[in-house]
Amino acid sequence: MSNNTILIVDDEIGIRELLSEILRDEGYGVALAENAGQARTWRKQTRPDLVLLDIWMPDTDGITLLKEWASGGLLTMPVVMMSGHGTIDTAVEATRMGAAGYLEKPVPLQKLLTTVGRALRGGQLKPHMTLPLSSLGRGSVIEDLKKRLEQVANLRTPLLLTSEPGTGVDLCARFLHRPNTPWVEPDTLASLANAPFDLLEQAKGGLLFLKEIGDLNRLAQKGLLLLLGKLEKYSVRLVCVTSTPLAALAAQGVYDPRLYELLSGLCINVPALREHREDIPELAAQILSRYVESGEVPLRQFNTAALNCLRNHDWPGNLAQLTGVVHSLALTCAGDEISVDDVKQILASSSSAPAVAGIPLNMPLREARDMFEKVYFEQLIDQENGNMTRVAERAGLERTHLYRKLKLLSIKLRNN
Repeated sequence: MSNNTILIVDDEIGIRELLSEILRDEGYGVALAENAGQARTWRKQTRPDLVLLDIWMPDTDGITLLKEWASGGLLTMPVVMMSGHGTIDTAVEATRMGAAGYLEKPVPLQKLLTTVGRALRGGQLKPHMTLPLSSLGRGSVIEDLKKRLEQVANLRTPLLLTSEPGTGVDLCARFLHRPNTPWVEPDTLASLANAPFDLLEQAKGGLLFLKEIGDLNRLAQKGLLLLLGKLEKYSVRLVCVTSTPLAALAAQGVYDPRLYELLSGLCINVPALREHREDIPELAAQILSRYVESGEVPLRQFNTAALNCLRNHDWPGNLAQLTGVVHSLALTCAGDEISVDDVKQILASSSSAPAVAGIPLNMPLREARDMFEKVYFEQLIDQENGNMTRVAERAGLERTHLYRKLKLLSIKLRNN
């Protein structure tokens, strides 16, 4: 017998009863909701292992409810959408919002069981499911970013995402990924130098996501050039990321100008968290809710003063740093409510010991290193009141090397 509980949300009683009978016969626990209102109430009280959610309902449609759960940090379980008259566009939108699958009604028995089984296995393997773009925020800055991504969603042109480390560029790439097609995100870019066409073969018909292409050596740059010339043949959408200004690298002669020209043809900047700080209180609450829902931390909540304190911080490590700080607060808070004093203490420790505090240990080394270096140099510049000779001496760098490093980290110097 299975211990999994499945919530069925559908306004048609016949559909609810049929699906309930089939799933109970398979050993699943079943809960029923005849509309979005009942589903909201049920979800607030407990977390199901899977939700079968009808798209067309009289009170609130399923896509809207899915968005609500995603933006509120409640989409911590797989959701399979159902519809008797859906479209490809609807399925794509649902997937981008975080849905784990899509079923057309009437649902064939074997298709139902296969989809349910796959969704449940995926939920077990990946307790932190891919988050929707709304996890970056819902203010005007992120809405503008979303519009830009929507405008290029159906293009096959290679896309370059520029950003500081930790901004959530992977969510932007996932937004462009078409459902039921390959998603290839290599752990290292060594294969660009050794076997670039192997990556294309793996990503055939889907999306290839390459991080930190500013770090490529000459051989890997040549491999990426070769790969760019074969994208159409393999029907692959290429999305690249850099936190290093490629124009500066090309000007310095360390980056192939032809490669830079091809990659910069379609470019979108992912804003730093401080550029949309109005989103920070809601983002912090979402992150905390996901940790609570996953069982990693006890039940906690922020008070208003604590959220305002988070909002006013500059977050050099962006969303990744905010996530790490929220996690630390949830684990170290003495009571059920996280106060402004708790936040100030954590942020103060981040400033005094930037090599550890506030930098999540579950992030890629490259991003963690950039986050540390940015905080490190900002601290030195502040301590030396902008005296770059002293900063260079303390950092053990030549001044020319120091200025190049500061430029690559997007650190702006004060005007004396």
